[in-house]
Amino acid sequence: MTTTAEKRARFRRLHASGCFVMPNPWDVGSARFLQNMGFKALATTSAGFAWSRGLADGEVARDAMLAHIAELSAAADVPMNADFEGGYAHDPAGVAESVRLCVETGVSGLSIEDFTGDRERALYPFDDAVARVRAARGAIDRAGGGVVLTGRSEGFIRGRPDLDETVRRLAAYAAAGADCLYAPGLATREQIAAVVEAVEPKPVNVLMGGPSDLTVRDLEDLGVRRISIGGALARAAWGGMIRAARLIAEAGSFKGFADAAPGADVVKGLRG
Repeated sequence: MTTTAEKRARFRRLHASGCFVMPNPWDVGSARFLQNMGFKALATTSAGFAWSRGLADGEVARDAMLAHIAELSAAADVPMNADFEGGYAHDPAGVAESVRLCVETGVSGLSIEDFTGDRERALYPFDDAVARVRAARGAIDRAGGGVVLTGRSEGFIRGRPDLDETVRRLAAYAAAGADCLYAPGLATREQIAAVVEAVEPKPVNVLMGGPSDLTVRDLEDLGVRRISIGGALARAAWGGMIRAARLIAEAGSFKGFADAAPGADVVKGLRG
């Protein structure tokens, strides 16, 4: 079994060069299956886990999320990054306390975003957002262990698609101590290249949460170091379930099971 220290060191090395895909499981089974497919690192998905609990994204309480992160970190032999939303606090001191608790789960990395939770005032004011990242950095440093901190700006997926402001925020988060920078919702080569240039040499994470003509090679050529997919795999699983269940409920048909994975293939993937 790989130790927490080994996983954290490996995760940090992955960010040093090249480009890797970090898919997002939502339970132990999906984590082990993805690990056994050869992915070098994984990340939790706040949305995927919330749906598994019958909740909307953002509705999972901190203690439940911490338990989930700890479970997935322990279940995988590869590094696990935590989608830690906004740090479950508004003020920097509260973010620091939450980050301390997250580090104790054994996770290899975590992200702090600047979404307030209120769509009317979607992003924290600039100085407040920077202070929150700085507080997270301080908490990680005091805890030791080399957890990778990702600074995440949410404007493009929260109705504030301003590239200049996104670049300004990410550059400030980098200066405040973020090891990796992330702006979910970037869609064009030009947007991605602008973010990579603004924060280099620090690594950039890009979200690929839907169909795209961009490939892993394309993103690597743009300078992207890390690719995550958020809740996309969970949505794909839910999509298959919804389509099959709808056929039964509305047409009395079981043809929706045609693409279901054989049980033997599931067990084989879980065991590696």
